[in-house]
Amino acid sequence: MVNESPRIRPAILSDLGALLRLENVCFDSDRISRRQFRYLLTRGRASTLVAERDGDLLGYVLVLFSRATSVARLYSIAVTAQARGQGLGQTLVKAAEDAAWEQERAYLRLEIRRDNLASQTLFEQAGYRRFGVLSDYYEDHMEALRYEKTLSPGLKPELKRVPFYEQTLDFTCGPSSLMMAMQSLRPELELSRTLELRIWRESTTIFMTSGHGGCGPLGLALAAHRRGFAVEVFVSDTGVLLVASVRSPEKKEVMRLVHEDMLAEAGQLGIPIRYETLSVDGIQRCWDTGAVPLVLISSYRIYQEKFPHWVVITGFDEHFVYVHDPYIDYANGETRLDSLDMPIQRDEFTRMARYGRVGLQAVVLISRSKHEGMEH
Repeated sequence: MVNESPRIRPAILSDLGALLRLENVCFDSDRISRRQFRYLLTRGRASTLVAERDGDLLGYVLVLFSRATSVARLYSIAVTAQARGQGLGQTLVKAAEDAAWEQERAYLRLEIRRDNLASQTLFEQAGYRRFGVLSDYYEDHMEALRYEKTLSPGLKPELKRVPFYEQTLDFTCGPSSLMMAMQSLRPELELSRTLELRIWRESTTIFMTSGHGGCGPLGLALAAHRRGFAVEVFVSDTGVLLVASVRSPEKKEVMRLVHEDMLAEAGQLGIPIRYETLSVDGIQRCWDTGAVPLVLISSYRIYQEKFPHWVVITGFDEHFVYVHDPYIDYANGETRLDSLDMPIQRDEFTRMARYGRVGLQAVVLISRSKHEGMEH
């Protein structure tokens, strides 16, 4: 049959030559190389789907999966000239969405050249929304338009209106997360770098292996309490947090003294400290009562670097935990929009919210003071 629909199937290594020919015919620049295709077909965290009819490769779509977040990226799509105008582009887009949802990805994102009006029309008709622009993105310096689509039918997470604040230094994720939580509860609060550094000075307790110290849950709780917020701390370790990662006896002693001083101050102020872990369901119950949780995570599962990192939760649904991450990974082409309401699969978040060999968990709950009323 002349009009027989193409078959969509996963690409295999023997498709490599046909994929390269299609790439060279469809694109003048920014082509995927043989080495890149081979890697993506054999070892990469990717799904390459091809459209085939009578043994001929008519098109392909390539989807990339990040390690931890629930966002997939449609990296490339191509259709031969003779197969265009037959709905094959829409078929490949739908196949990409199905592949992403099978991997429990809630959102599919992509970039399109500003001068590629046909692709813009294709994806806009498929329900994608434009949400950003990347300047000087392609080899010829053309801008890229960023598009996104929610894949789950009926996926409507109840997200708090948490503002976003990007950390300005490598060691201020804690203060930045706290600032976002505080402004969500008190919108008139002004966020600034001065406030970020002031909170860091107040709450830092941890000597890292090099550089400046980070902030622990007690310090962040005290900083929030000083600003009139109700706070509650959940921590799985009764000792000095993260002291095992420090070699210097002098630094260990400093950490012990600061920890004990903060612990005494928290006790005097009546700040509840629970030496127990919270499940994702438990954190969600706290969120449902109006608290905004700050959670210490291991950044390894996202950024492949082993350091403790604070994020603020912005919502939940059946499948995902949503967070604002104050860190933006510019080195990997990310923008501010990639750090907003990041969807993380619930089981993955459970693994992520443990740090180090002992599986340290720390959660700080920020709430409005009883004296503030319920007007916000």
